[in-house]
Amino acid sequence: MSFDRGKEPAEHGSSGDPPPSPSRYESQKRRDWNTFGQYLRNLRPPVHIFQCNSNHVLEFLRYLDQFGKTKVHLQGCIFYGQPEPPAPCACPLRQAWGSLDSLIGRLRAAYEENGGSPESNPFATSVIRVYLREVKECQAKARGIPYKKKKKATKGGEDSSST
Repeated sequence: MSFDRGKEPAEHGSSGDPPPSPSRYESQKRRDWNTFGQYLRNLRPPVHIFQCNSNHVLEFLRYLDQFGKTKVHLQGCIFYGQPEPPAPCACPLRQAWGSLDSLIGRLRAAYEENGGSPESNPFATSVIRVYLREVKECQAKARGIPYKKKKKATKGGEDSSST
């Protein structure tokens, strides 16, 4: 098999134009991938990214909580279940569920784009889905926000009565 190394990829051409800059999503995905890789390298002993499992992913998500900005009231807090508490409290800051969910989506895609097989993707396991669901429910209860499936709007317009 021979490869023609003399040709440049079509994206770059000979016009001298720089390649287009990556989208915000692509840039964030690369940063997340690098951050997770750094996290694994700092473990003792270090873990290669393609040797990690869902437990490493769960530990990473819990590690990220220390950098969170979302107040999650504990069950003993007087503001537990209140969406807009009137005063500050000592409850911890955590990563918001939506941020974790987006992060896992980007890492799931990056894993496969970097050569990992979909069957061994530690970001796509049921353990991770269950963890994210529990975080979502816990944060919803703590803030008094019911997470229910939204009903589709009807075409007739339910609020059509005008007096």
